[in-house]
Amino acid sequence: MRGRSYLEEHAQYRPPPPADGHQGIDAIVESLALDLDDGVARPFVPYTGVPSSRDASPPHIVDSGISHSLTHTNCQPAPGESSNRVVATLFYKTKNRIVHPGSPPSRAPSPSRTPSTAIPPKGAPTTNPETFPLEPPPEDESEPLDHLYGSYISPLCLTAFLALLSSLPLPKGHTHITSSHRCLSVPHAGHARVVELTFSPAPDPAYLTLADVRRHELLHRFEREWNVDVVLQPDTPLRRYPRLVVFDMDSTLITQEVIDLIAASIGVEAEVSAITERAMQGELDFEASLRARARLLRGVPASVFDDLKPVLDVTAGVPLLLRALRRLGVKTAVLSGGFVPLTAYMAQRLGIDYAFANTLVAADGALTGELSGTIVDARRKAFHLVDIARQNGIDLAQVVAVGDGANDLLMMAEAGLGVAWNAKPRVQMEASARLNGETLADLLFLFGFTEEEVGVLTA
Repeated sequence: MRGRSYLEEHAQYRPPPPADGHQGIDAIVESLALDLDDGVARPFVPYTGVPSSRDASPPHIVDSGISHSLTHTNCQPAPGESSNRVVATLFYKTKNRIVHPGSPPSRAPSPSRTPSTAIPPKGAPTTNPETFPLEPPPEDESEPLDHLYGSYISPLCLTAFLALLSSLPLPKGHTHITSSHRCLSVPHAGHARVVELTFSPAPDPAYLTLADVRRHELLHRFEREWNVDVVLQPDTPLRRYPRLVVFDMDSTLITQEVIDLIAASIGVEAEVSAITERAMQGELDFEASLRARARLLRGVPASVFDDLKPVLDVTAGVPLLLRALRRLGVKTAVLSGGFVPLTAYMAQRLGIDYAFANTLVAADGALTGELSGTIVDARRKAFHLVDIARQNGIDLAQVVAVGDGANDLLMMAEAGLGVAWNAKPRVQMEASARLNGETLADLLFLFGFTEEEVGVLTA
């Protein structure tokens, strides 16, 4: 006995429609026929191969037993239309990760927070639902959800983010958003740490600009609940091809504040740190605070800079990041409110192209507590950024500025992308991007590189 085909046996085969002069995958469109659900005849629309992204009922193609719908929501738009796409890069904050039974171990646990397998208050692991509740207590809106659904960018995390986006007003003529995503970093099989999600259209700018969305309460609540950072950028070619990256030094390229290190050597660390903190929070004028701190250093041996060079702690991921940027031909600069000897030393050590900082006056082998030359404050940092870009013929849209303090905000505003790195609250709110991770190499993910591609750039 002869059996039927495998496709027909498994109800996956559909015989081709009767010959009607429209054979082939580019012409057999089900919408030409009478819709059996509502009995309405659909008008004939020639299929061009580029269905409208706004069409709620995309062409349905049947050919050789295969049935599928064609949509081109993230492809080149039709003439006269704009893609209007936004890229959201989601970073899971591993340094705040809550480890529970059944979670994969973190690849790089933070030294500042030792992971514990103990269940936190009101927490619940996902491995024993008979003993612990499956949902967080409803009365606590800020209950972390990552320890329930996965200490990584989980499918439920992405679903919650898409639900957030769907609540934002869309431009006129649009009824829904479309999206696609890529996992950029997957340190554990199936457990993404960094995900790039592209969606369109962007929210209606008449109601919410992209800057408004970055500051939106819903976005901040989402970040707290899922323990993530979300960076929103327009999906343009300039995002993917930076040409100049500018860094602050203290607490950015290095983990310390240089002036605090100097103050510690003469026993005035508490006084200097208090002034530094108020300046970084934006509570004090930077130049006035810098001069006040410098006066406290009167009498310190000028050789202190040589003594400090070996103890400078480079931020994790910086050498990797700079190696990748050099491979890409990107210019780099360090613009510091600190002091020239150490800034120049770090620039030479890390292979940074430009370095600008303040100069402490020394006389008879000791610091006088005075400063010379133009103070590198917030305005001067912005000036140097624009000047370096001009010298190299670089569009400011292809400039990235990274910092942590209030005196970095002006240079961030001049750059196409300003990144607040483990920054003060005000800076995180005003910068166009915020990263609160363990490695500054995460900056490469904002350009759309995957972990595999980063490995090629840093090999």
